[in-house]
Amino acid sequence: MSKLRVHCFGVSVDGYGAGPNQSLENPLGAGGENLHQWFFPTRAFQKMVGKDGGTTGVDNDFAERGFDGVGASILGRNMFGPIRGAWPDDEWKGWWGEDPPYHSQVFVLTHHPRASIQMKGGTTFHFVTEGIHVALERAREAAGGLDVRLGGGAATIRQYLQAGLVDELHIAVSPIMLGSGEPLFAGLDLAKLGYKLTEHVTTPAAMHVVLTK
Repeated sequence: MSKLRVHCFGVSVDGYGAGPNQSLENPLGAGGENLHQWFFPTRAFQKMVGKDGGTTGVDNDFAERGFDGVGASILGRNMFGPIRGAWPDDEWKGWWGEDPPYHSQVFVLTHHPRASIQMKGGTTFHFVTEGIHVALERAREAAGGLDVRLGGGAATIRQYLQAGLVDELHIAVSPIMLGSGEPLFAGLDLAKLGYKLTEHVTTPAAMHVVLTK
């Protein structure tokens, strides 16, 4: 069976995966963009946004691993956009413009139905109202034997961790403190859930930690 993997999820040293007060202007919350300063310079990120160049080395290696062998993705609704409650219309199509970086089928968890959206570059957003297990089942079917990447946010990852469904979790701990925001591991006993630390590498920009089940 294909694996469910989390990659490149930025966390502060005090455990937050996004800052407070998320909004259209601050999609990662106040200070949340600083969680990803290790990622932005890498060759993998530059390629993702259609540019050449970028840094190589350990940070880039971890960034590139997040794309290898992935056939579909799952996102929490907050990762898709800032709109809360019922969809007012079909105008909002994600943070990424007409050509999102996924290039595969993406399953967005929501409580409010919405028709699928086909974007440029092979990305199609589907909106799943039946919960995390149905989203994973549909994503695995769409992945065609490849793995499924769980993109976040923090609350969505917590749900899948609590259910023991995440096979591999890569977090990049950035050398900053946010003080408040979206905690990644709140209320979880990872050891009791069966997760073990299998890799950790430190660079000047982040400490990369991999947990596997």
